Amino acid sequence: MRVFKFGGASVKDAEAVRNVVKVLKEVGHEDTLVVISAMGKTTNAMEKVVAAYFDNKSQISSSIQEVWEYHETILSELFQNKNHPVYEKVKTLFEEVKGFLAWNKSPKNAFVYDQVVGYGELVSTTIISEYLNEVGLPNIWQDVRNLIKTDNSYRDAKVNWERTQEQVSKLDTSKLYITQGFLGSDDNNFTTTLGREGSDYTGAILAYCLNADSVTIWKDVPGVLNADPRNFDETQLLDEISYREAIELAFYGASVIHPKTLQPLQRKEIPLHVKSFVNPTNDGTTVGKGVGISPKVPCFIVKKNQVLIKLSSLDFSFIVENNISEIFKLLHDHRMKVDLIQNSAISFSVCLDNKFNGLQAMLDELKRKFKVVCHEDVSLYTIRHFDDNAVKSLENGRSVLVEQRGKETVQLVVK
Repeated sequence: MRVFKFGGASVKDAEAVRNVVKVLKEVGHEDTLVVISAMGKTTNAMEKVVAAYFDNKSQISSSIQEVWEYHETILSELFQNKNHPVYEKVKTLFEEVKGFLAWNKSPKNAFVYDQVVGYGELVSTTIISEYLNEVGLPNIWQDVRNLIKTDNSYRDAKVNWERTQEQVSKLDTSKLYITQGFLGSDDNNFTTTLGREGSDYTGAILAYCLNADSVTIWKDVPGVLNADPRNFDETQLLDEISYREAIELAFYGASVIHPKTLQPLQRKEIPLHVKSFVNPTNDGTTVGKGVGISPKVPCFIVKKNQVLIKLSSLDFSFIVENNISEIFKLLHDHRMKVDLIQNSAISFSVCLDNKFNGLQAMLDELKRKFKVVCHEDVSLYTIRHFDDNAVKSLENGRSVLVEQRGKETVQLVVK
């Protein structure tokens, strides 16, 4: 069985949905499980619904209405018959969102987030499954929450592999399935999410449990490039990448592949293809067992909106094991994603992602024991397989706050 994953850009409107049909017809759709993200920027729109619930309840209705109207436009272009059952199915899903927000008593943002935001995927897959049936591609709509079982770490759930394997093994691998990315469920059957951009990881989880032949991620780029074309002018297609190299790139923030995606695939040596949904018969990039990358060129990665914290001891004493363990405990407690660490005898620098908004509370605690300098809105650049010209191209006109070099990798924190 093969696993395909289509992201939000590949299903952003009616034309894009029709293109998914074209891709499936060109490359085949038998024995295939298709993982689909929320349409376009729906996840962002659903996050506004959550924000309205906590900050301004009078905006909830209009926020939900905005999401409904976006999908209604897509529905009307795909289904001319307004009495088609898909309309009622989608309306029911929106009513479920409204119902949850009406009866929910939990004050926990992460819990509410997962129960609400995941409807983006439920709606998109409902529409696409019905449309595929309409155009002669019979399929089974599968609720992925019945397959991927997790703990209750909302917004960043950990997979229960044993229970997930048990559930996935029940699938009939001769069918075409349409299911959701990003989602799972806990022991109480509440929805959980696997982290932002977690749909790639969903594909890998299901492929692992199915012993799939391959996973293909369909993108709006030709494959894995040596840099994100949104941030760099000149890019080059990488034909082949080893699992190890791809994990390194993902760890440093390469946006084409989710960091968690590669580990389960590597364990069973399942190849990952990254291909263009515009030119589906092109080779794209293959990630698999092998050495390094081909061609071997510098690879550029940038993480924006980062925070650089520089700590030093108040009395010029050494920052040693007990201090460092205390700092890491605070980073863990405030759910900070650490991207770079550098320390000397009396200083400690860390570049991190404040995605759970715990920065100020953590700074207040750090200031009790350390001198703290905080730089917000910095960018972290990473170059794999760097050369002097590559480094100079990033330093040009930028203020470098931290530089760290290894044998294969250089990282620059710049303002």
